[in-house]
Amino acid sequence: MIRDNASRRQVMKLAGKGLGLALLGAGVWGCTPEEEPGGTTREPGGGGKGEGSFTTPPPNTAPEALWQGTTTNTSLSGNHALTVVGGIVLVSGDPLVGRDIATGKEVWSRKDVTTPGAGMLIGGGTLYLASAEYDGNVVGLDPATGKETWRSHLGTEYSQPRPIAADDDHVYVLAGILDKDFRTPDNVIAAIDTTSGKVVWREQRDHGTEQTGVTAKAAGRHLVYTDFRENLTVRDTSTGQQTWTKKIGRSNNLDFVVHEDLVVIANGRRLRAFGLADGKERWSLATEEFSRFNDPALLDGVLYASDTVHGLWAVEPATGKKVWHNKGSLDVAYPWRFAKVGDTLYGATEFDDNGGIHAFDAADGKLRWTYNDGTKDIQKWYLASEGNRLVALHAKRLTGLPAV
Repeated sequence: MIRDNASRRQVMKLAGKGLGLALLGAGVWGCTPEEEPGGTTREPGGGGKGEGSFTTPPPNTAPEALWQGTTTNTSLSGNHALTVVGGIVLVSGDPLVGRDIATGKEVWSRKDVTTPGAGMLIGGGTLYLASAEYDGNVVGLDPATGKETWRSHLGTEYSQPRPIAADDDHVYVLAGILDKDFRTPDNVIAAIDTTSGKVVWREQRDHGTEQTGVTAKAAGRHLVYTDFRENLTVRDTSTGQQTWTKKIGRSNNLDFVVHEDLVVIANGRRLRAFGLADGKERWSLATEEFSRFNDPALLDGVLYASDTVHGLWAVEPATGKKVWHNKGSLDVAYPWRFAKVGDTLYGATEFDDNGGIHAFDAADGKLRWTYNDGTKDIQKWYLASEGNRLVALHAKRLTGLPAV
């Protein structure tokens, strides 16, 4: 329950608000701005360590890697396996290592700091993790140094608290409720104050709900989460009171988008938007027959999503109106994660040995290039970005790329 001095915490909070999660990629095509054919020079804008200008490669030509390294990732951490904060790249694994995004060099390393498969969950500039001691503690680390800056305990009557979301004020955890036989037939969701470490509220979830398979986001007054039982649920972040919940049918149960007063989720053939206040459906957009949408992403005010017939969509998040739809090609693996730098949309593919990191023109979705590491490993690619640099995670290989 200890927090370092408040001034440093505020600095980290501000840094956290400026984070951009993007895509992983390929390597450098050029290290100084040069004119490409047609007389156009692209200099993706920066912010973040190691700023520099990278020249746009010719069409259909991926850049070369800036650097590569090996991680201890086990592919157990879902969509939070990779993140970048303040120029430091974090990948789930043991030891937990912080690397410089510009060089890939190790900045710090800590063994036995968290449980296997823990997601890299950032809130207010702090990395929140379940304690590796399995002692009921939740800890906060400074991403810049790996040092512990915060610790809290939910209570001895609870088992295995696991952070699922965080904002500047609270870290939200799931934990099993221990019965007299030390089993956990039920579980709670709780909010812990990020300054004091004190429990703000805890609410028991419905009997039969599971601790695994939950994906959550905190946005203002709303804590939104999905689960493997195909529920979409919203709670009040200040009280924990459940605002509404509903069955949503077939869903990817991985990620969704919160935009202003809406939550947008991929639900089989449709992208569906529900009002955060009342759960009423506001709009719905269907993809092609015999296809389904993959998880959406909100970048620079535009909703992006791929579908299983390899199409790519750009959508207005407030209305569901199609901006463009590129039907793509079955020869091009579809992306499941997105990032955007300047006028380029990047996408990471999954379960395809010919996939990798795609670069699309954000204006129309046309493919510019694909980076692949040549390993033929079919495991998912993960993406993150900061400034004009990309980071790609594929199996245990981590690659730094220029955002060109």
